[in-house]
Amino acid sequence: MDALYPRLLVTRFAETFGFYRAVLPAFTGATLVKGTPEGPYANWDVDDQAVLALYDRAMMSATLGTAGLPARPATPTQDTAMLVFRVDDVDEALALCLGHGGVLAVPATDRPEWGPNLRSAHLRDPEGHLIELQSY
Repeated sequence: MDALYPRLLVTRFAETFGFYRAVLPAFTGATLVKGTPEGPYANWDVDDQAVLALYDRAMMSATLGTAGLPARPATPTQDTAMLVFRVDDVDEALALCLGHGGVLAVPATDRPEWGPNLRSAHLRDPEGHLIELQSY
């Protein structure tokens, strides 16, 4: 049974699918168990446990009856959620993400104030979801 996992609602399904298809195996060992770049759904598992799923935003809004509402706020807002990946090498992980459509938010930086030997970088996936890469 999958206890809890994120399901990201996306409008740019193919691009976001390609991003996570490239980075999830490297960061988590996850394998794609269902889905294609055409959507509308995809999920990756580790040891038969869901790690991440993607779902077409328009299909979810149709289910919820919210299709008439804007998909994004009209003005920028602060992030409300973030995916965090612990990786062996933040710089290598960041290069992998950027090479597959990720957008840099904050470069790789040593952060001793967060913990001994902690290094992190922040980026956004092709859909704009905030990601933190960290090693310690």
